[in-house]
Amino acid sequence: MHAVVFDIDGTLLRSASVDDDLYKDAVSCVLGDVQIRPSLTDYDYVSDSGILSQILADNSISDDPKLVWAIKSHFVESLRSHISANGPFPEIPGARNILRMLDRSSNHSVAIATGGWHASALLKLETAGLSEFDFPIATSDDAFDRVEIMRIALSRLGSTFESITYYGDGPWDRDASYELGWNFIAVGPALDGLDSYAVLDDI
Repeated sequence: MHAVVFDIDGTLLRSASVDDDLYKDAVSCVLGDVQIRPSLTDYDYVSDSGILSQILADNSISDDPKLVWAIKSHFVESLRSHISANGPFPEIPGARNILRMLDRSSNHSVAIATGGWHASALLKLETAGLSEFDFPIATSDDAFDRVEIMRIALSRLGSTFESITYYGDGPWDRDASYELGWNFIAVGPALDGLDSYAVLDDI
């Protein structure tokens, strides 16, 4: 058996830039004019929970669960409003087909490991029609660290695998894969990766 694990934003769906903008807006709406680092790569943990924890620390704001809940709720509602106004986030070409192919394969098990929160991840997958496969999912509600999120996703497949491959669009995905000793396949322009899953139709 071979394990295949996917990120969501920028990997299965063209949602990364909107997701980032709405996330920052949710933080600013709840916390006011706070310092946010220029780039995601400036944070130690590139996940919704990890980034928020560091934003709070950078601005000497206590990590109050009610405050975190307010930001998360604002963000999810903003995503919902965006999807209602603009339609579901489009899939990376061929994403649905590759998921369907892997789901039907007797040699592969699939999981999702995303730095997003669980509620926002499910919203994006469901509205895009990618929740039909019911794959195990790990999110930043499970851990701050991308490596740990990926480990948790794999553990939810509950087996021993001949190979493990992660599809991601960011340098943090690549670095986490290398740390874990997993195969890594880049998706999208940031890492000069796949712009379509059509080349993988022979799985």
